[in-house]
Amino acid sequence: MQKQKQILACWLLIFFCLPVTQTLAQSAKAKWYKGNTHSHSYWSDGDDFPEMIMDWYKTNGYDFIALSDHNILAQGEFWKQIPAHPFRQKRFQEYLAKYGEKWVTYKTDSAGKISVKLKTLDEYRPLFEEKNKFLIIQAEEITDGYKGKPIHINAINVKELIKGQGGNSVAEVMQNNLNQVYEQRQRTGQPMFPHINHPNFGWAIKAEDMLELKGERFFEVYNGHPHVHNYGDSVTIGMEELWDRLLTHYIKQGKPLLYGLATDDSHNYLEHKVGLSNTGRGWIMVKAKELTPAALIAAMEAGDFYASTGVELKDVTYKKGKLEVQVKPKAGVDYTIQFWGPNEAGEGTGKAGRILKEVKGTKASYQLQTKDLYVRAKIISSQLQRNPFQDGDLETAWTQPVTK
Repeated sequence: MQKQKQILACWLLIFFCLPVTQTLAQSAKAKWYKGNTHSHSYWSDGDDFPEMIMDWYKTNGYDFIALSDHNILAQGEFWKQIPAHPFRQKRFQEYLAKYGEKWVTYKTDSAGKISVKLKTLDEYRPLFEEKNKFLIIQAEEITDGYKGKPIHINAINVKELIKGQGGNSVAEVMQNNLNQVYEQRQRTGQPMFPHINHPNFGWAIKAEDMLELKGERFFEVYNGHPHVHNYGDSVTIGMEELWDRLLTHYIKQGKPLLYGLATDDSHNYLEHKVGLSNTGRGWIMVKAKELTPAALIAAMEAGDFYASTGVELKDVTYKKGKLEVQVKPKAGVDYTIQFWGPNEAGEGTGKAGRILKEVKGTKASYQLQTKDLYVRAKIISSQLQRNPFQDGDLETAWTQPVTK
């Protein structure tokens, strides 16, 4: 009972401090930082070394990255046997050539199989981090389930490993694991947050499972893994419809807004094509006053970020009930800005969201009306996404919802 009270107190502290956080984030001098909060390495089921992954993200213009391996932190001694596949063997040789015999610790057994002692986060972090230029955030994908349904939640800037808590339903498993992140945050004083990953992976998480969650602030509206069913199917709704349903329900319950992230969920680094889980598909742009975990998390909890698969925004502002979006255009590319809000027909009677306004161009705004519970913007370009989640995907961005 005491533990439940502590967790509840943590939620109240986080939620009721949000208006102050928003004011600070908007008034302080801030800039946009590009990052990915969901990726995997040889520490779990990724197919590359952490250093090679960090090098890719840093080289390709990211400002921060979270390696979120399954149920493990990059700590202690961990040996990885390199699979016999030619791509994997070639990658080991590239890794060895890039970092050298003094850095790479490996051994070869009597059968010729190579095992590598993976570097810990504390070991490889100094190779890449630069103040105000590149940041590595410790993270974990808490990998749990219920009756064969995969239930995954990322813990961002986690300090200690969190074991899956289980539960007697999909909703209870999620709630138990969300609670653990907030309990650790309160106990350690370290800023951190959970986000629910790919609800449609394994068709595991339904809207009904998320309706009564407490402390749920973030989820993946887009995930680059090829098997997560971002768009749903004839039976199950996609992530944007899920977002609108949850937003309507949460607001009516007096809960904070639910924010959407785009992530890579990258596992495959050696071959790039549709059907593999590659880098560079989905990311977030966070408007923060500095490149630190605390500043990034404060900005995200204030809604000062957007999700993208290729569209870059010059700015997003919300003042006096007006949401305004400005695109940073690419030459020869057209843009459509849509403002989405709740369907006036109400929950359970069809689509939960609808387009309130649509503008062709690089700048648009929407003034919230009294009847509008919320509004969020979706920006669609005419440019096909390179190496997409699904053939035909156009580069897109999603702002966070706002309400009066």
